[in-house]
Amino acid sequence: MERFNGKVAIVTGASSGIGKAIASQLVEEGMNVAGLSRRKEKLEELRDSLGGLKGVFHPVPVDMSKEADIIQAFDYVAEHLGAIHVLVNSAGCSRITPLSCGETDNWKDIFDINVIGLSIATREALKNMAANQTDGHIVHINSIYGHYATKLNNSMYCASKFAVTALTESLRCELIARKSRTKITSISPGYVETEFMDVLSKTSNGLFSKELLHSFRHNNPYLKPEDVANCVLYALKTPPHVQVHDVIIRPIGEKI
Repeated sequence: MERFNGKVAIVTGASSGIGKAIASQLVEEGMNVAGLSRRKEKLEELRDSLGGLKGVFHPVPVDMSKEADIIQAFDYVAEHLGAIHVLVNSAGCSRITPLSCGETDNWKDIFDINVIGLSIATREALKNMAANQTDGHIVHINSIYGHYATKLNNSMYCASKFAVTALTESLRCELIARKSRTKITSISPGYVETEFMDVLSKTSNGLFSKELLHSFRHNNPYLKPEDVANCVLYALKTPPHVQVHDVIIRPIGEKI
């Protein structure tokens, strides 16, 4: 990670879970990390907890479903922190919303953050990297459900993650055509124990009750957010000629 020492990284969804773990490890490695999330108070708590480390954490409140917010955040980072070297798209949204009877607004919420927000952030990062002649690195936090469908009445979430898988490969081809040395990596975790599942249960309209959530947790092994963050560091640490394009990481014995 020496070549990233003092360089700028943007991590979306940095206020909790996987994004928080990634942001924390990048700060420990000496990067200046702009953490993007809607929850300003959580970002400020993380900043305070990371004081005195090798790098610095900068809270940047953003609604990743709003293009104007995302563009404003990237402009702020460029003006106040400098050229962007790393973008980690970790912000995510899910709803228990079947294709057969789901609500359109829920479908739009999922795609606005998981696909459109990710794409806007990626575009803005690449524009910054090109303007500064930076060989950067884009990391998408994908999902095992970007490779096969779940049976948890969550078809639209799967569709959004399949889109991320396609966007990863299409961007790799675009970068080759542009003769860019910027890398693109997709990391697809299995079940990670975060507050994500609690939010999913609360917004499921009874399709994923607290009892089902408890049973799910009791019967399934899980990864920790730090396990995914370690994968991000592994991809970033590879030499300039090596691109870790696609990683699937699952807990031993996972049944889903």
